[in-house]
Amino acid sequence: MTDAAELRRRTRELLAAHPPAATDRLDFLRARFDAGLAWVHYPQGLGGLGATRSLQAVVDAELAAEGAPDNDPRRIGIGLGMAAPTILQYGTEEQRRRLLRPLWTGEEVWCQLFSEPGAGSDLAALGTRAVRDGEDWVVNGQKVWTSSAHLARWAILIARTDPDVPKHRGITYFVCDMTDPGVEVRPLRQITGEAEFNEVFLTDVRIPDSRRLGEIGDGWRVAQTTLNNERVAIGGTPIPREGGMIGKAAATWRERPELRTHDLHQRLLGLWVEAEVARLTGVRLRQQLAAGQPGPEGAGMKLNFARLNQEISGLEVELLGEEGLLYDDWTMRRPELVDFTGRDAGYRYLRSKGNSIEGGTSEVLLNIVAERVLGLPAEPRTDKDVAWKDLAR
Repeated sequence: MTDAAELRRRTRELLAAHPPAATDRLDFLRARFDAGLAWVHYPQGLGGLGATRSLQAVVDAELAAEGAPDNDPRRIGIGLGMAAPTILQYGTEEQRRRLLRPLWTGEEVWCQLFSEPGAGSDLAALGTRAVRDGEDWVVNGQKVWTSSAHLARWAILIARTDPDVPKHRGITYFVCDMTDPGVEVRPLRQITGEAEFNEVFLTDVRIPDSRRLGEIGDGWRVAQTTLNNERVAIGGTPIPREGGMIGKAAATWRERPELRTHDLHQRLLGLWVEAEVARLTGVRLRQQLAAGQPGPEGAGMKLNFARLNQEISGLEVELLGEEGLLYDDWTMRRPELVDFTGRDAGYRYLRSKGNSIEGGTSEVLLNIVAERVLGLPAEPRTDKDVAWKDLAR
């Protein structure tokens, strides 16, 4: 079994063969993947060594100490946190070997084609259709709130392949080529002025059956793997103590004593404690994740992440008074990633409003926590056994 000492040895061998200062960034990342040091808990040949997930920190620390480049994980977060675990669990060997390496190195950016204008909170009601045509599927429909679609080479896509069965069945999961001529990406301008999200129109997009993940009609079960990993990726991202938004608010408090009031001090202390509890809970969640697949606990983490971000950014704006209302950039931009901590307080306040929608709305996540974590009775669902084609829309 691969232990910490073995990983250190392998990492030193990688550094000796590919000195970071003298090696092209992409060449180094490819070599790291091939050495099994990309994500050590993945199987051999797929960027890993079958080691314990927690040992990744050993490799990362060794590489960071030598100034080795990383794969810019924030830029490719959808691929790393959502697409890769799904491909690993449900993909064929050919799919894994073709898709995982350029995904991890950042050569190919991924996006997620799940939500639709009429199927956001009730994702299983989606109406995008995929019809079999020989060895291909022909897809028509519209997706919305698609981060990074303007950058993506591939997309994870769910579409309805059988309208004659209830909505949670008859869905199939695909890998969609975003360069297909039938894919049209249009920007959605947000309250921040930028357009990190998109709406995507699919017109006669052809997807070979070889790019299907899982069985036909079993896409909802496959999608749950993606969604559970997404919530862990959003709400359980490892950060240091006083990292993230609470760090910015605390820094403002320390640097600007003239802004302080007793009431704001008490609120800041309370939020600092909550942020630290959330951080430590995230550590525990990742420990559980190392032992198996993510469960519904990720929904609770993501739910808390949204609430804390909104409360902390609101406190920061209130602390800054008139300065907190300033916002320096309303221009239409197409960012590669969201920058919560490198922008001003006004941006954080506005952008955090989206946290309670993306990755599953807070209302839906409350239901998941109630039913799957607390074991409370499920809400009545009158459409559970009704064919999708017969549902009112």
